[in-house]
Amino acid sequence: MIKKLYKKIFSERQRNNFRYAYYKFIGLFYRGNAYYCVCCDTSFRRFLPYGNQTRWNALCPSCHSLERTRVLMYYLQNEVHLFTKPLKVLHFAPEKAIEKKIKAYKKTDYLTADINPNLADHVVDITAIPFAAESFDLVICSHVLGHIPDEVKAIDELYRVLKPTGEAIIMTVIDPSLEKTFEDSTLQSEKDRLKFYGESDLVRKHGHDFEKSLQRKDIHVMPKDYRLTFAIKEQVRYSLGDGRREVIFSCKKTAH
Repeated sequence: MIKKLYKKIFSERQRNNFRYAYYKFIGLFYRGNAYYCVCCDTSFRRFLPYGNQTRWNALCPSCHSLERTRVLMYYLQNEVHLFTKPLKVLHFAPEKAIEKKIKAYKKTDYLTADINPNLADHVVDITAIPFAAESFDLVICSHVLGHIPDEVKAIDELYRVLKPTGEAIIMTVIDPSLEKTFEDSTLQSEKDRLKFYGESDLVRKHGHDFEKSLQRKDIHVMPKDYRLTFAIKEQVRYSLGDGRREVIFSCKKTAH
């Protein structure tokens, strides 16, 4: 009853803000030197476990970044140079820790998008993006496509709004045992999707053919396991995952 009253009084966006403030407070009790989070620039004695199949030292206790979030942040900093030059950026389902850091850099023209109005600044259906063609230097779409029924249309839309020479950064879970992506439209219940896809709101499990599904005639796709640019010791300290969720597919549009 208290939970229902809480939801009635406070909007989802307000509840999210309360939760992030709570995370930041809890993070104070995990301070140490064993692990480091690039997203909130803080060191901890350990990270928190996370996942339906528990991954140890996965979740930052302060900003709640995951392994893939930290890999993405390093890539944005070191390869895209997002924080040293002005870019127009469209970010789908923005990770809070990354969103906060980009918004603090005032030179970026930064738009966040989600179908849920409480999770981003703009309500956007990824299969019908309401922005003009060739509008963005950079499009970020991490762990979204596995939830979208019409994945082909979503990919086409991501590329449509990308400027020539622009880059779309796409990430997803890759099952290393699957050569071909597994998708079964009869799996409708959350229980079945959890069992077969690993998450209750996924509609497919991507395999090694995901790179091929991203290819278009004017797009150069390059998968990058960016964890491997770091020494083993650094991969552990920064908690950069095992490569199943962290591979970055850099999709660059060729100039006309």
